[in-house]
Amino acid sequence: MLMSANDRAASLHYQPNGFRVLKPGTHVICAVSGEAVPLEALRYWSVERQEAYASPELATRRLLDQ
Repeated sequence: MLMSANDRAASLHYQPNGFRVLKPGTHVICAVSGEAVPLEALRYWSVERQEAYASPELATRRLLDQ
């Protein structure tokens, strides 16, 4: 994903049914892969760990790496 100078990482508070934006931005960083995930594409996160994942496979990998 190419990012322009206006692209910033958002800070979010992850909740069971969504998230609250603490600091505006265009994306979050996947806790496993380090890739930028656009907020409009964000579907996977951990409420307990307060971290985002780029895909269900990466979320599962993180869960199994406990």
